[in-house]
Amino acid sequence: MIKVTSTVQGEGKSATSANLAISMAQSGKKVLLIDCDLRRSSLHRIFHILNSKGLTNVLVEDADYKEFCNTVSVPNLKVLTGGPKPPNPSEQLGSEKMKTFLEEIHDEYDYIILDAPPVLPVSDALVLAHVTHGVVFVLQHGEVEYDAAKTAINSLKNVGAKILGVVLNKVPIESLGSQGYYYYYDNESEQASKLGAKLRKVFK
Repeated sequence: MIKVTSTVQGEGKSATSANLAISMAQSGKKVLLIDCDLRRSSLHRIFHILNSKGLTNVLVEDADYKEFCNTVSVPNLKVLTGGPKPPNPSEQLGSEKMKTFLEEIHDEYDYIILDAPPVLPVSDALVLAHVTHGVVFVLQHGEVEYDAAKTAINSLKNVGAKILGVVLNKVPIESLGSQGYYYYYDNESEQASKLGAKLRKVFK
Protein backbone atom coordinates (compact mmCIF):
# COMPACT_ATOMS: atom_id res chain seq x y z
CA MET A 1 0.00 0.00 0.00
CA ILE A 2 1.61 3.23 -1.20
CA LYS A 3 0.77 6.79 -0.19
CA VAL A 4 1.51 9.69 -2.53
CA THR A 5 1.74 13.13 -0.95
CA SER A 6 3.46 16.50 -1.28
CA THR A 7 4.40 19.53 0.79
CA VAL A 8 1.46 21.73 -0.28
CA GLN A 9 -1.43 21.69 -2.74
CA GLY A 10 -0.80 22.13 -6.45
CA GLU A 11 2.46 20.20 -6.78
CA GLY A 12 1.02 17.47 -8.99
CA LYS A 13 0.64 14.64 -6.48
CA SER A 14 -2.72 13.55 -7.90
CA ALA A 15 -1.36 13.39 -11.45
CA THR A 16 1.61 11.43 -10.11
CA SER A 17 -0.75 9.06 -8.27
CA ALA A 18 -2.77 8.55 -11.46
CA ASN A 19 0.33 7.96 -13.60
CA LEU A 20 1.77 5.55 -11.07
CA ALA A 21 -1.48 3.59 -10.87
CA ILE A 22 -1.76 3.45 -14.68
CA SER A 23 1.84 2.28 -15.02
CA MET A 24 1.35 -0.52 -12.51
CA ALA A 25 -1.98 -1.59 -14.01
CA GLN A 26 -0.50 -1.71 -17.50
CA SER A 27 2.14 -4.12 -16.19
CA GLY A 28 -0.67 -6.58 -15.49
CA LYS A 29 -1.10 -5.88 -11.77
CA LYS A 30 -4.49 -5.39 -10.15
CA VAL A 31 -4.54 -1.81 -8.81
CA LEU A 32 -6.92 0.27 -6.71
CA LEU A 33 -6.39 4.04 -6.66
CA ILE A 34 -8.12 5.86 -3.78
CA ASP A 35 -8.60 9.62 -3.49
CA CYS A 36 -7.87 10.33 0.18
CA ASP A 37 -7.61 14.09 -0.27
CA LEU A 38 -11.07 14.65 1.18
CA ARG A 39 -10.67 18.43 1.35
CA ARG A 40 -9.81 18.86 -2.35
CA SER A 41 -10.53 15.69 -4.28
CA SER A 42 -9.27 15.75 -7.86
CA LEU A 43 -8.90 12.22 -9.24
CA HIS A 44 -12.43 12.34 -10.63
CA ARG A 45 -11.40 15.24 -12.85
CA ILE A 46 -8.31 13.42 -14.12
CA PHE A 47 -10.32 10.33 -15.06
CA HIS A 48 -13.53 12.20 -16.02
CA ILE A 49 -15.74 10.29 -13.59
CA LEU A 50 -18.36 11.35 -11.05
CA ASN A 51 -17.53 12.20 -7.44
CA SER A 52 -21.01 12.24 -5.94
CA LYS A 53 -20.14 9.24 -3.78
CA GLY A 54 -16.86 7.68 -2.75
CA LEU A 55 -14.54 7.10 0.20
CA THR A 56 -16.50 9.41 2.51
CA ASN A 57 -19.62 7.27 2.05
CA VAL A 58 -17.63 4.15 2.90
CA LEU A 59 -16.35 5.70 6.13
CA VAL A 60 -19.43 7.58 7.27
CA GLU A 61 -22.25 5.32 6.07
CA ASP A 62 -20.44 1.98 6.36
CA ALA A 63 -21.27 1.39 2.69
CA ASP A 64 -19.70 -1.26 0.46
CA TYR A 65 -16.88 0.46 -1.42
CA LYS A 66 -17.56 -1.66 -4.51
CA GLU A 67 -20.79 0.26 -5.04
CA PHE A 68 -18.77 3.41 -5.73
CA CYS A 69 -15.64 1.91 -7.30
CA ASN A 70 -15.12 3.16 -10.86
CA THR A 71 -13.94 1.06 -13.77
CA VAL A 72 -11.85 3.13 -16.19
CA SER A 73 -10.55 2.26 -19.65
CA VAL A 74 -7.21 1.11 -18.25
CA PRO A 75 -7.42 -2.66 -17.69
CA ASN A 76 -6.75 -3.83 -14.10
CA LEU A 77 -7.32 -0.34 -12.64
CA LYS A 78 -10.19 0.69 -10.34
CA VAL A 79 -10.63 4.21 -8.92
CA LEU A 80 -12.42 5.13 -5.69
CA THR A 81 -13.07 8.88 -5.57
CA GLY A 82 -13.18 10.95 -2.40
CA GLY A 83 -16.93 11.58 -2.38
CA PRO A 84 -18.65 14.44 -0.51
CA LYS A 85 -16.39 16.60 1.63
CA PRO A 86 -16.84 15.64 5.31
CA PRO A 87 -16.66 18.19 8.16
CA ASN A 88 -13.77 16.30 9.78
CA PRO A 89 -11.36 14.92 7.14
CA SER A 90 -8.49 14.21 9.54
CA GLU A 91 -10.72 12.28 11.92
CA GLN A 92 -12.16 10.21 9.09
CA LEU A 93 -8.75 9.35 7.61
CA GLY A 94 -7.30 8.49 11.02
CA SER A 95 -10.31 6.50 12.18
CA GLU A 96 -10.43 2.80 13.00
CA LYS A 97 -12.97 2.51 10.21
CA MET A 98 -10.38 3.69 7.68
CA LYS A 99 -7.78 1.30 9.05
CA THR A 100 -10.22 -1.61 9.01
CA PHE A 101 -11.40 -0.77 5.49
CA LEU A 102 -7.86 -0.81 4.10
CA GLU A 103 -7.04 -4.02 5.96
CA GLU A 104 -10.16 -5.70 4.55
CA ILE A 105 -9.37 -4.86 0.92
CA HIS A 106 -5.61 -5.34 1.17
CA ASP A 107 -5.59 -8.84 -0.32
CA GLU A 108 -7.97 -7.96 -3.16
CA TYR A 109 -5.33 -6.01 -5.09
CA ASP A 110 -1.66 -6.26 -5.96
CA TYR A 111 -1.24 -2.56 -5.20
CA ILE A 112 -3.35 0.04 -3.44
CA ILE A 113 -2.30 3.64 -4.05
CA LEU A 114 -3.58 6.42 -1.79
CA ASP A 115 -3.65 9.92 -3.24
CA ALA A 116 -3.16 11.57 0.15
CA PRO A 117 -3.56 15.22 1.16
CA PRO A 118 -0.44 17.41 1.27
CA VAL A 119 1.51 17.39 4.54
CA LEU A 120 1.29 21.15 5.14
CA PRO A 121 -0.58 22.89 6.65
CA VAL A 122 -3.02 20.21 7.93
CA SER A 123 -2.30 16.80 9.45
CA ASP A 124 -4.50 14.69 7.15
CA ALA A 125 -1.58 13.00 5.38
CA LEU A 126 0.20 12.16 8.63
CA VAL A 127 -2.67 10.15 10.08
CA LEU A 128 -2.39 7.71 7.16
CA ALA A 129 1.21 6.82 7.97
CA HIS A 130 0.25 3.84 10.13
CA VAL A 131 -1.71 2.12 7.35
CA THR A 132 0.75 2.42 4.45
CA HIS A 133 3.93 0.57 3.59
CA GLY A 134 5.67 3.63 2.22
CA VAL A 135 5.41 7.15 0.84
CA VAL A 136 6.15 8.67 -2.55
CA PHE A 137 6.85 12.36 -1.98
CA VAL A 138 6.14 14.83 -4.80
CA LEU A 139 8.00 18.13 -5.07
CA GLN A 140 7.21 20.84 -7.60
CA HIS A 141 10.31 22.21 -9.28
CA GLY A 142 11.16 25.79 -8.31
CA GLU A 143 8.05 26.43 -6.22
CA VAL A 144 8.42 24.90 -2.76
CA GLU A 145 10.88 26.44 -0.32
CA TYR A 146 13.57 24.15 1.02
CA ASP A 147 12.59 24.64 4.67
CA ALA A 148 8.94 23.81 3.95
CA ALA A 149 9.84 20.62 2.09
CA LYS A 150 12.26 19.62 4.85
CA THR A 151 9.59 20.21 7.49
CA ALA A 152 7.11 18.09 5.57
CA ILE A 153 9.53 15.19 5.11
CA ASN A 154 10.61 15.32 8.76
CA SER A 155 6.96 15.32 9.83
CA LEU A 156 6.41 12.13 7.84
CA LYS A 157 9.48 10.50 9.32
CA ASN A 158 8.44 11.51 12.83
CA VAL A 159 5.23 9.49 12.52
CA GLY A 160 7.12 6.46 11.23
CA ALA A 161 6.52 6.89 7.49
CA LYS A 162 9.00 5.24 5.13
CA ILE A 163 9.98 7.49 2.22
CA LEU A 164 10.22 5.25 -0.85
CA GLY A 165 11.26 8.02 -3.21
CA VAL A 166 10.89 11.65 -4.24
CA VAL A 167 9.38 12.77 -7.56
CA LEU A 168 10.59 16.16 -8.83
CA ASN A 169 7.53 17.34 -10.72
CA LYS A 170 6.83 20.02 -13.35
CA VAL A 171 10.43 20.30 -14.48
CA PRO A 172 10.46 22.74 -17.46
CA ILE A 173 11.25 20.49 -20.41
CA GLU A 174 10.09 21.82 -23.80
CA SER A 175 9.53 18.37 -25.23
CA LEU A 176 7.21 17.31 -22.41
CA GLY A 177 4.12 18.18 -24.43
CA SER A 178 0.59 18.79 -23.22
CA GLN A 179 -0.08 18.75 -19.47
CA GLY A 180 -3.75 17.94 -19.88
CA TYR A 181 -5.83 14.89 -19.13
CA TYR A 182 -4.86 13.02 -22.29
CA TYR A 183 -1.17 13.49 -21.60
CA TYR A 184 -1.54 11.89 -18.21
CA TYR A 185 -3.93 9.21 -19.36
CA ASP A 186 -2.56 8.07 -22.71
CA ASN A 187 1.13 8.94 -22.45
CA GLU A 188 2.01 8.58 -18.80
CA SER A 189 5.34 10.12 -17.90
CA GLU A 190 8.51 8.11 -18.22
CA GLN A 191 9.29 9.19 -14.65
CA ALA A 192 6.14 7.56 -13.29
CA SER A 193 6.77 4.40 -15.32
CA LYS A 194 10.29 4.08 -13.93
CA LEU A 195 9.05 4.73 -10.40
CA GLY A 196 6.35 2.11 -10.87
CA ALA A 197 8.95 -0.44 -11.97
CA LYS A 198 11.08 0.29 -8.90
CA LEU A 199 8.12 0.04 -6.53
CA ARG A 200 7.02 -3.23 -8.06
CA LYS A 201 10.43 -4.61 -7.14
CA VAL A 202 10.15 -3.24 -3.60
CA PHE A 203 6.76 -4.90 -3.01
CA LYS A 204 7.42 -8.02 -5.10
